[in-house]
Amino acid sequence: MNLELPHKQIGVAVIWNQSGQILIDRRKASGTMGGLWEFPGGKIEPGETVAECIIREIREELAIEITVGAHLISINHTYPNFQLTAIVHHCQHISGIPQPLESEEVRWVKASDLNNYQFPAANVAIIHAIQDRGASTETR
Repeated sequence: MNLELPHKQIGVAVIWNQSGQILIDRRKASGTMGGLWEFPGGKIEPGETVAECIIREIREELAIEITVGAHLISINHTYPNFQLTAIVHHCQHISGIPQPLESEEVRWVKASDLNNYQFPAANVAIIHAIQDRGASTETR
């Protein structure tokens, strides 16, 4: 019996708008960790850089254009059925109105309000990293 869990590498975007708010989306109720909020992103494809992954995923999931900025944090987390490495970058919204193409809804929120939303366990470290560094433009 193989006890080795599948390992997923994902690129994650902390997308800031001109008002200093962050874009989050709520997972579809029927899927894995359904109904929880998350920072958008997805699986890094073979031969793809983290930045390329984030830009592609955000186009596919939200139909908006972003620029990928500074690395915020990398997280390793083990869920019951898989291991996850999330590589998280600050991103800046350039154009388009976010559409919930692969989620229930999207919302722009203040960094200080992130604690009011229920996120998957791996996202807690991202929230702490955002709040610890503050929402100043210097961190982006």
